[in-house]
Amino acid sequence: MTATDARRGDAPRGILRRRSVEASMAVLDDPDRQLRRTLGAWDLAVMGVAVAVGAGIFSVGATAAASYAGPAVIVSFVIASIVCALAIMCYAEFASTMPVAGSAYTYSYTTMGEFVAWIIGWDLILEMLLASAVIAKFWGVYLSDAFMLFGIDVPSVVTVAGFDVAWGPVLIVALFTVLLSIGTRLSSRVNSVFTILKVGITLFVIVAGFFYVKAENWTPFVPPSQPAEAGTSSLEQPLTGFLLGMDPSMYGVMGILSGAALVFFAFIGFDVVATTAEETKDPQRAVPRGILGGLALVTVLYILVTVVVTGMVSYTELAATDAPSLTTAFVLVGADWAGRVISVGILVGLTSVLMVLLLGLTRVIFAMSRDGLLPRGMSRTSPRFGTPLWLQIGAGVVVALIAGLSEVELLEEMINIGTLSAFVLVSFGIPLLRRSRPDLPRGFRVPFSPVLPIISGLACIWLMLNLTTLTWVRFLVWLAVGTVVYFGYSYRHSLLARGGPAAY
Repeated sequence: MTATDARRGDAPRGILRRRSVEASMAVLDDPDRQLRRTLGAWDLAVMGVAVAVGAGIFSVGATAAASYAGPAVIVSFVIASIVCALAIMCYAEFASTMPVAGSAYTYSYTTMGEFVAWIIGWDLILEMLLASAVIAKFWGVYLSDAFMLFGIDVPSVVTVAGFDVAWGPVLIVALFTVLLSIGTRLSSRVNSVFTILKVGITLFVIVAGFFYVKAENWTPFVPPSQPAEAGTSSLEQPLTGFLLGMDPSMYGVMGILSGAALVFFAFIGFDVVATTAEETKDPQRAVPRGILGGLALVTVLYILVTVVVTGMVSYTELAATDAPSLTTAFVLVGADWAGRVISVGILVGLTSVLMVLLLGLTRVIFAMSRDGLLPRGMSRTSPRFGTPLWLQIGAGVVVALIAGLSEVELLEEMINIGTLSAFVLVSFGIPLLRRSRPDLPRGFRVPFSPVLPIISGLACIWLMLNLTTLTWVRFLVWLAVGTVVYFGYSYRHSLLARGGPAAY
């Protein structure tokens, strides 16, 4: 194979066929499938903060402290943020090198081949579909809670054609589906307003909480390991513990690591920001600045909230409650007023999270459809709005149905494993692309490659192994379904297999 051939991409060779960087960029020339470049670094940073700062900032730290790590959940957050930062640097390099929609799916296509790209795209669909539905579901729940806190009695469920439908999730999904269909720029501006509001509310709650902090609540900082609560199944413990034959436990060093795997949920979404690279002006500079700046702000906010919640009340008091949260901590110290402020903050927070997730979901499906791995008609964009209009509407309908009719929140950990699997492949893809294409211009470079990308990939694998065994079982079932879809449809319809535009 000549150097020119190498640049054009490997000849199709079954499931290992790869697409060159030039081929990935060439798809941008299809006039029927073009996205408009309207976003800047500020828009991307806001998106990162918007998707990472939601209800989780008020609950996930308290939950991890109560059930996993105690006050050492602060360390869990530091571990999770470091792992996320390493992976996000890899995303930044890829996005500045190949500013194309699709995120980890697109990057894997050029470095590891079509089947791996399909699997990671399938994982991303799982992650963003479930995350959108879970967030919409929680939005409806917190809307009802907010009504009750303010003394307003509004039923959360309505009966439609014999089915009980949660109307809140359907309403919010419909609203943002319309906004995203009209244009990414408009949606970004609306999102900025919600994000500024929720950051302001979060800072207010943090400052108020510091007045109730007592240093003795941080002792012992690392509670000694102890058996998990009675009734905890072996399938509900980390996979590492299950494989080693360990009894379910909580706290101690293993608790810190399990807590890190749990709170990693707080950082998901930055990979979603990378899917907007094709809609970003000057992506070589804007994408790295946007996502890394957003991650820095989110990390500071989460650690401050965790310091406050563990300092206000003992982790044992949190563990004694049914659903520990920052609101719980304020109630335990007699500051019931905080519940109303936090409920408003959660509603505002979840609103912007949902918008970014719906955007990311459609952009991954859009990229896979444009490459022929999903029906090509799904990737047509509206000449008027410059968005995949019908795909956005279809995705919104599916998310609304799942959120309105099912108990999707039971699958929350599935979101983590989908995200982490994407992080693993993107991390390992950096040294592969550096080796095969050192000539490519890169707006951002991960320092100390290949050491840091490899450490990033291994760290993400370790966090995956600390998710529950039941989550792994569900994940493997999803991968099996994806494999059937690939060999039943995608393998034959791929543009790369058929010698279409994506092959060059």
